[in-house]
Amino acid sequence: MSDILAGIGVLVAATAAAGAILLPAGRLRAAAMLAALVLFPVLILGDQWHSHQIADLRDTPMRLALLGCLALALSVALALVFRRWPLLMPLAIVAALPFRVPLHAGGDTANLLVPLYLVIAGGVLATALGIWRSPKRFLPAGSPAATGPAGPTPWVPRLLAAFVALYAVQVLYSADFSKGLQDVCFFLVPFSLAYGLLRDVEWDRRLLVLVLWTIGVEACAFVLVGSVEWLGRGLFWNHQVIRSNEFHTYFRVNSVFWDPNIYGRYLALVAVVAMSALLWARERRPLALLTGLIAVLWIGLVPTYSQSSFVALLAGLAVLAALRWSVRWTAAAVGAFAVVGVLVVLLAGGASKLSPDRLNVDTSGRANLVSGGIHLFAQRPLYGYGSGSFPKAYREHVRTHKAPVSVSHTEPITIAAEQGLVGLSLYLALIVASLWTMASGMGRPRPAGPVAAGDPPPPAVAKASSGVVPPTAPPAGQASLSVDSVGMRFIPRAAVLASFVALLVHTMAYAGFLEDPIAWVLLAASVSLATRGRAVP
Repeated sequence: MSDILAGIGVLVAATAAAGAILLPAGRLRAAAMLAALVLFPVLILGDQWHSHQIADLRDTPMRLALLGCLALALSVALALVFRRWPLLMPLAIVAALPFRVPLHAGGDTANLLVPLYLVIAGGVLATALGIWRSPKRFLPAGSPAATGPAGPTPWVPRLLAAFVALYAVQVLYSADFSKGLQDVCFFLVPFSLAYGLLRDVEWDRRLLVLVLWTIGVEACAFVLVGSVEWLGRGLFWNHQVIRSNEFHTYFRVNSVFWDPNIYGRYLALVAVVAMSALLWARERRPLALLTGLIAVLWIGLVPTYSQSSFVALLAGLAVLAALRWSVRWTAAAVGAFAVVGVLVVLLAGGASKLSPDRLNVDTSGRANLVSGGIHLFAQRPLYGYGSGSFPKAYREHVRTHKAPVSVSHTEPITIAAEQGLVGLSLYLALIVASLWTMASGMGRPRPAGPVAAGDPPPPAVAKASSGVVPPTAPPAGQASLSVDSVGMRFIPRAAVLASFVALLVHTMAYAGFLEDPIAWVLLAASVSLATRGRAVP
């Protein structure tokens, strides 16, 4: 594929993806989603047509055709299932988030989110079919498109779409055009479709409980696999980690994930969600189940030896502590903990710890990557080296040969080096708008605890437009997961906010913000929950 046609295709695909994010539910958005769904695999095939990964398929056209027919059949089957049971679509997206399929071809291995891509394709087909058959009936009541979001909420999709469009434009002059194209097609475009599918979902109690069950069961299964690896002292894949374990006194596990840090990130985020439910749970059975789940997650997290995942977990728990008890006291505790941590790191090993070389060794090359990324940003501060260019630009322009890796592990540094001040400003604006949307108008539930005889019912907040009054408190002695209607809105929003903060903290040490589909799910859920929280008191 010529660079000109590929560049045009990237721009068209990004425009369609932005339409999937911004457009209201209707035929125009369905057309944009279908266009993006068709374009991103075509662009990947065109870009990689002469690579080793595609050569085997290209030389056997029948095999390529069969794979295409199988993918289409699975997508259509999923679309029919989602049309029959709409609740399964968001559950399937959440369930498919952690799974990557290793594709072996030409002696290389590529780990792709194939299950998630198929689920997204099924969701897009189901949405398009529903809208074309009944466009008015298909628009969910109370969705952002139907009610019109208020406050900071509209800025999240606007900034998200702007970031996708800017990233695609900056692919055109990237020092590594192919890498930038792959980032657009493997991550931004399909995840934009996932955002479009999830933004109108009604995250009611039933769906939220099913989501918690889904991620909890999956996480326990992953911990079981990781425990088998740890006990048997053998990993299923990733030769780099296998070799690393041979030279260290500790043994890192990665379960079904390629990287122990990504495995640790997933467990940390599930732990934050589980803790969100635990802190406001009132029944004994949920309390016991959630406590057991968190214990299992901790058992799985320890052998990852992922420092970034531990820090991310602490950040998420700090947010929950601030929401549950006191912002002031939580901030003081976090500050004290940070001071003690810095003192331990700086003073425990003596003066040698303060040397740049020692710092780089202790951070596994992160210090060199940060300084190298700052150097790249200083060379092109306005527009950067282009999307996806960090590895190539680092090797060509940074005169540091001691770095053990050539990819960035700090998201703001990566964006600054690749996209300059333009991209960095947009990234920071998206973070601010997202946090603002997640935190604003949350309300406060009553304190958790068993309902005792004589407790007054929660305040009934009438819905002015319809006269509907939320249910009163259960009878004395009967337990309930949440206390009142405010709590039913507060708990999921607290979980989304804490998980998003944990994910952000993890990207400071391991990057992968918008390259992680979990970020898009959290953003879509935050917009939907914030909008419905204002529309339905």
